[in-house]
Amino acid sequence: MLEMILSPRKAERHSWEMFFVGLFYSALSVLLVRFFFAKDIVMAKYMGVLIVTFTVMFCIPFLYFLFRIEEKRNLITEGVFRIFKEHQKGLFALMWLFLGILIGYSIMYIGLPKQNFAAQIETYCSINRPNNFDSCIKQYGVENGKTTGFVIGIDRFVAIFSNNIYVLIFTVVFSLIFGAGGIFILAWNASVIAAAIGIYTNSNLNQLPLGLGRYMIHGIPEIAAYFFGLLAGGILSMTIIKKDYKNEKFWDIIQDVLNLVITAVIILVIAAIIEVYITPKLF
Repeated sequence: MLEMILSPRKAERHSWEMFFVGLFYSALSVLLVRFFFAKDIVMAKYMGVLIVTFTVMFCIPFLYFLFRIEEKRNLITEGVFRIFKEHQKGLFALMWLFLGILIGYSIMYIGLPKQNFAAQIETYCSINRPNNFDSCIKQYGVENGKTTGFVIGIDRFVAIFSNNIYVLIFTVVFSLIFGAGGIFILAWNASVIAAAIGIYTNSNLNQLPLGLGRYMIHGIPEIAAYFFGLLAGGILSMTIIKKDYKNEKFWDIIQDVLNLVITAVIILVIAAIIEVYITPKLF
C-alpha cells in the first residue's frame, strides 16, 4: 500500500521519509502476528520469526521498485568510493528504513508481552550471557528455556564480532541469491537490537532515547557494514545476471566486491570494539 503512496524515486530524493515506512511496517507486523497467532499453540512459539517475516513481506514490493531504479545505474564503476557515491541515495533510504523498523520494534517490545520477541531474547542471551542462558531468558519474560549450544567461556568481543560476521555473510549471500532477500537479515537484526534496547531500558518508554543512544553508538557503523555487504552481493548478482563475467572487466568487478566486503569487516571490528570497550563506559 505505502509503496504506491511513496514512490522509490521520491524516497531517494527524500530518504528520511523511509523512516515512517519502516516504523509503520514493523508496528503493523507485530500487531498482525499477535492478533492472528498469539493463541495458536504451535505458531505462538515462532512469533519472533513471524514478526520479521511479515515485515519483510511488507517491504519487498517497495524494495523491488527501489532496486529496479538502482539497477538502471552503472554498477561497474571505478573503485569502492565511486560505487558508494553512485548508490548513496539508495543506501540512505535503506538506512532510514532500518531505523524506522528498529524504533517500531522497540516500541512494540516495550508495550506488549515479551513472548512476542522470544526468539530475539534468546539470541540476546546467547550472545551476552551464554553462561546463564536459561536464567537469562526466564528473567526477561520467556518461559520454558532450554540449554544452548553456544560455546561457554568465549570472550565477549569474539562472541559479538563472530555474530556480526555471521550476519554479514548471510546478508551478502541473501542479496546475491535474491536482491531483496538481504532485508530479512537486516530486519531480524533490527528486532534483536530492539529487544536489547527494551531489556536495557527495563521496558520503560521514557528511557527509549537513552536505549537508542546506547546501541546506536556502535549500531550505526555495524548496520552500515551490513549495507556494504548488501551492495556487494547485489553487484555480484547483477554481474551474473547480465553475464558480465564473460568480459574483461569481470575481475575489476570482483575486486570492487571484495573491497566492499573487506571494508564491511573492518567496520565490524571497529563496531565490536566500541560495543565492548567504549559503550559500557558511557552508559
